[in-house]
Amino acid sequence: MSNFNKDRELLPKEIDTKNRLSNISLPSLNLNAIAVATNIYRSAQGLKLKMEREVLGQYGLSWTAFSLLYDLWISGSMETKKLSQSLGVTKATVSNITNTLERKEFVTRKVDHHDRRNVFITITQAGIEAMEELYPKFHQGEIDLVSHLSIDEQALLATLLRRIIRSNNF
Repeated sequence: MSNFNKDRELLPKEIDTKNRLSNISLPSLNLNAIAVATNIYRSAQGLKLKMEREVLGQYGLSWTAFSLLYDLWISGSMETKKLSQSLGVTKATVSNITNTLERKEFVTRKVDHHDRRNVFITITQAGIEAMEELYPKFHQGEIDLVSHLSIDEQALLATLLRRIIRSNNF
């Protein structure tokens, strides 16, 4: 059996899901859509748990705290509203995570003097140094996630996922 056909075999949990849902009277039941959404979710959750356990925990960071710090590492500074949109969390969550990262001296916050409702979060030198040490370990986890795919398969998967993201305005 080729690897392609082997990869198309359903996981035991997918078989259970398919069997259960096939008995539901739902005219628009699309088992492929269920499989795609479920496998995206499982992959994302698996990556998140692996990274928190094996990499981020060593730095006392949650996935969301790392994501916030990563965004700042790339951009330098961002307004809390933009961070909350980027991370898919509330401004209150951004504020709580910022408190944690401030205690670690990874970020600072500054209030906009023209509009006090706007607060900007900026990565510090300590935050930059932490990311420079942390990111290579994190990236190895990204590599491990897709290590069973060829370079062409990785590119195709990235393209298809981007299409999903764009068509749903995520």
